[in-house]
Amino acid sequence: MDSRHRARLLIADDHTLLAEACKNLLEPEFQVIGIVNNGRDLLRVAESLKPDLVILDIAMPQLNALDAGEQLKRALPSCKLVFMTMNMEPDVAAEAFRRGASGYVVKSATVLELVTAVRRALRSESYLSPLITRDTVDFLLRRGGSFAEEKRLTPRQSEILQLFAEGMSMKEIAGVLNLKPGTVAFHKYNLMQVLGVKSNAGLLQYAIKHHLIS
Repeated sequence: MDSRHRARLLIADDHTLLAEACKNLLEPEFQVIGIVNNGRDLLRVAESLKPDLVILDIAMPQLNALDAGEQLKRALPSCKLVFMTMNMEPDVAAEAFRRGASGYVVKSATVLELVTAVRRALRSESYLSPLITRDTVDFLLRRGGSFAEEKRLTPRQSEILQLFAEGMSMKEIAGVLNLKPGTVAFHKYNLMQVLGVKSNAGLLQYAIKHHLIS
């Protein structure tokens, strides 16, 4: 098929072999225009290439896919998001749909599931892996109460929390976010006040609980 008539897909996953396998699976029907391995590269590349659809893993370095996906939808509202993850928790799936997902596929699913999810997303339909209970996800969506509301964190605080949890120093975080180390220290102090934690270990536990890191 002529590439001009194929939907343009971007894959975001830090597991290189899996990302390449997905590319090989999808390319007969779709045009895979790139692969990235962290959330920050996803935003940068998506802004440049403007894909029709992004396939993204939840737990990505530097910026998790929930936050990255939400930012991407604000920048490119027409871009579809299909999450592909090992996480089978209904609350995470519900949060993905709150952030703009069209599809949520579990990595242990069949090959056909991913293709089906992509096709449906491109038709502006939704897809949820049958391994996750649809009724539970629907209930959580109706109930409201997103992760962001629970955390009471700003987007910047959420970004800094993830980078701290990944083991970066204040200087390294400042470099990634183009901030001064003192500004990062200020955000860290506010984070600990808001979350009621008193140590780096507390920040790490919170980041894991709220799926900012795996």
